[in-house]
This record gives sequence, structure tokens and C-alpha cells, in this order.
Amino acid sequence: MSPSDKRSRPPWKTHLRYFLLWRLIFLAYGVARLYFLTIRTESVGEDWILRHLENGGKVIAALWHQWIVSVVGYAKKFGGQFQPSVMISKSRDGDLAADVFSRMSFRPVRGSSSRDGKAALTVLLEDLKVHPFAVHVLDGPRGPRGVVKAGLIVLAQKSGVPVVPVYASVSRAWVLRSWDRCLVPKPFSRVVIRFDRPILVGPSKGERTFEEIRRGIEKHMLENQRLEDARFGWKEIL
Repeated sequence: MSPSDKRSRPPWKTHLRYFLLWRLIFLAYGVARLYFLTIRTESVGEDWILRHLENGGKVIAALWHQWIVSVVGYAKKFGGQFQPSVMISKSRDGDLAADVFSRMSFRPVRGSSSRDGKAALTVLLEDLKVHPFAVHVLDGPRGPRGVVKAGLIVLAQKSGVPVVPVYASVSRAWVLRSWDRCLVPKPFSRVVIRFDRPILVGPSKGERTFEEIRRGIEKHMLENQRLEDARFGWKEIL
């Protein structure tokens, strides 16, 4: 549909479209709850991060976009007490996405890293001043896959909050034909989520040092995620 078609669409059609989408989301959420009940999830390293948060510590949990679906069902463990934040765009479609994430125990923080990275970063920095737990998708929202974007480094440096890498692996899954090759666990599959030790990102002196830090975290997380992939025999998916 062209921009002119969108402008000429009667307002009532736009409202009807979003009303129907809201209803579909409500139904889809019910189906998703049943779906996640079939997934057996285990965690490794969870105890220390819970103690850290309970003692007043803060965390930036970082994971690859490819594993978002696999960890959604597990997120409820942290949702009630710590309410992890996640960046959602300010668009009307973002309103729908924010509702979905809210129902899944995330706390949407509105902004857009792809349209205005500095503004989005400011929103997250302000949020971390008063909340303990942020979720950062390393290569989202549009890739390229397996590349840590600079925003994570800047966020960690300016906030002083450690980055905690999060890895996932799944016994059986569908691999979507999306840019991130997202893995969707099949019903009755097994998901293992592992928390790495925290990485405190210090200040960088110039662009060269900054890039060394970024590449170091990227290399570390790629290597560890590939070890997790090998747990269930996955090869070359990231």
C-alpha cells in the first residue's frame, strides 16, 4: 500500500483494523500461554542473578535476536518482582507490540533504536536510574545477525550497569526464514537458558578502544552461543 493510499483511508477503517488486531492479540496470547506450557525450560546460573537483583544490584541482560521466542516463556520468573524493560518503538504498531510484551511480563520502554538511536539510548539510561533490569537485544531490531551494535557498549558505559550475556539452546525447533533465522521451539521441546558472568564495561579512550571492547563482547558471546547451539546438535545457525 502506498503512502497516498494510507492517507486516503477513512479513519473508521483504521480504527477497525486496530480493534481487530487487539482482539487477535488477546486470542493469540491465550494460545501462546498454552503453547509455552508444553515447553520444558531449565536454567543455569539463575541463582546468582536473582541474589544480585534482590540485593539491589542492576543488570543489562543481553541476548541475540534469534532467541527471543525461546526465552519469552521463561521471562515471567523475573516479571513480577523486577519487571524487565525492553525497547519498543513509538509507532502505532509498537502499541500493539507493547501490549504483547506487557502480557508476557516485560515492561515496554518506548523508543526506536533504528530511527533515533540517541533518543532511544537516553530513554534506557533514564529507565536504568530507577529500575534494576533491562533486556537488550544485541543485533536487533533489523540486524545484521550476530553483530553486537554499539548501543550496548554506550549504555553499559554511561549507566555503569554490568552486561550479563544470556544464551539459549533448544532440543527441537522451527528455523524461520527471517533475517535473524529465529528459532521457535516445537511443542514439548526442551529449552536451556544459561546466564554468563557479568561483564563490567569500562570507559574507552577513543574510537579504537571502543571498537576493541565491542568486538571483544561480540566474540565472547558468539563463541558461547555456538557452544550452547552444539548442546543439541545445532550447527552454523548464528
